[in-house]
Amino acid sequence: MVKVTPNPPDTDPTSPHETPNSEKPLEATDHMAGRTRQPSSIFLIAPDIDNQTLLEYACESLASANVMASDFARYLEGSQCNTLLGIEQSIMLGELAVNRVLDNLDPP
Repeated sequence: MVKVTPNPPDTDPTSPHETPNSEKPLEATDHMAGRTRQPSSIFLIAPDIDNQTLLEYACESLASANVMASDFARYLEGSQCNTLLGIEQSIMLGELAVNRVLDNLDPP
């Protein structure tokens, strides 16, 4: 008899959040200690773009992400749907915060 599917790859049973020789979980900053954050140079925002424009773009991006998450959640059930709705709510709160900053910068 011929097996149609391959064997799964060998994986390391150690959690990525634990060190192999200890029981102490790795802290999120342990692997970043001593390094400065260097943003990728693939995508850059022009340095002469003003804050108002950047905030407006962030608000539009968050609004779009909110709609996409909401639409996609309709196709899910149970905990997956609840998780995505939680993400949608976080996006919405970010959008509200950016809108408040825009209102504070340019009152009606």
